[in-house]
Amino acid sequence: MLPNTITTKKLGALFLSVLGLVACSDAQQPTPHATQLAQAAPKQSTPVLNGNMPSLAPVVSQTAAGVVNISTLTRGAESDNPMFADPFFRRFFGVPDRPQQREAQASGSGVIVDAAKGYVLTNHHVIKGATKVVVTLRDRREFAAKIVGSDPATDIALLQIPPEKLTAVKIGESDALLVGDYVLAIGNPFGVGQTVTSGIVSALGRAGLNIEGYEDFIQTDASINPGNSGGALINLRGELIGINTAIIGPSGGNVGIGFAVPTNMAMRVMDQLAKFGEVKRGGIGIAAVGEVNQEIAKENKLPAIEGAVINTVIGGSPADKAGLKKGDIVTAVNGRPVRTGYDLRNQQALTPIGQALDLAITRDGRTRNVRVNVETPARAQGLRPERVSELPGTELASIPKELNRRGVYVLEVEKDSEAFQIGLRENDVLLGVNGRYVNSPQDVRNAIRDASRFVVFNLVRGDSRIDLRARKSATQGT
Repeated sequence: MLPNTITTKKLGALFLSVLGLVACSDAQQPTPHATQLAQAAPKQSTPVLNGNMPSLAPVVSQTAAGVVNISTLTRGAESDNPMFADPFFRRFFGVPDRPQQREAQASGSGVIVDAAKGYVLTNHHVIKGATKVVVTLRDRREFAAKIVGSDPATDIALLQIPPEKLTAVKIGESDALLVGDYVLAIGNPFGVGQTVTSGIVSALGRAGLNIEGYEDFIQTDASINPGNSGGALINLRGELIGINTAIIGPSGGNVGIGFAVPTNMAMRVMDQLAKFGEVKRGGIGIAAVGEVNQEIAKENKLPAIEGAVINTVIGGSPADKAGLKKGDIVTAVNGRPVRTGYDLRNQQALTPIGQALDLAITRDGRTRNVRVNVETPARAQGLRPERVSELPGTELASIPKELNRRGVYVLEVEKDSEAFQIGLRENDVLLGVNGRYVNSPQDVRNAIRDASRFVVFNLVRGDSRIDLRARKSATQGT
């Protein structure tokens, strides 16, 4: 099946093409949890001799059965002649009032990472908006898949299929990779069938490409093309070390610059998707993290031009209570070096709420260690929740002045409350009510009280702007 939903983003004269991959992969029982990944000891590997010729065939045969094809169906409105937007013409020509729905097919890949539970990892963009997901194994068996959860910010999704004689790909330690290591990409580029390509790790820790919200990509020159999303990047031990996700190419084709989400990120996301169906991100109360430059490194006697500079500490936050200050330079998190602000942001976002981060920081040229707890977004930002009787079932809070942003946080929405029924959700940010800017719970109260028959809430949810309209009586619980 040829992929027909390829996303392309312009990057200078090039394009970032999000892929779709049919893959293959055989393996042993997986090690699905992040805590187990650290136990993987890196070993030196060399190609196996097949007769008198070096060959990667044993690696391929070990992993091929664990990479699967993912086919999806999505529904969308048929494109109409503009004149049919007029109800008169629709009736005149006998066109239904509701636009006809069409089904679109797309193809991608996934990797079996837990044979006992039937867990399959893939990309979020492969299954985004899908009404039906079918997983096809290498032996041609097909299963309807359940979407357990999905995380757009890392482009990782978790599917589940019946655990019937499945083979999982063994999970490798992506942190042990070095630039120059050999890797294999397994997939179904352009729908031609199972294809294996080889290359090396070209770079590590690629970020700032604006492909995803949280980026720590493995860059490889192993040929990756449309049809490869969600597939496997494999080391020469036959271990999964990345989920193929994107490429840079002039017209969607491969030019030797491909990107994969490392397994150490993907598996931490998977743990939360399996538990909650989503990633519940917290924080420690820092913002506007900057980069270390040559001058900062020299002033603080840093051994390298690496680290993340804390530019804002929110009052009353966990970071504030732990003693972090503006200008502190974070050089490591939980023993892992921090090279850029992206590293600190990723570690903070991937650490479950309630766990602690051990930060190595430099202040005035001296190094110290600080432990700070990851808290819910409300606690991380030192917010003071308020109940608003005019909007039953919600807790709201003003955005801290340190963040220099307008709006009011929606901290809690009780299920089946009036606020829930009109569409408000936890973590929404209210920007306005009935066209009036709001910056505090009191502003929300006043705007609802001054409304006549209807109340319109203008809000931000993730990357989307949304308007919700409700009768005033609904918002007041009468």
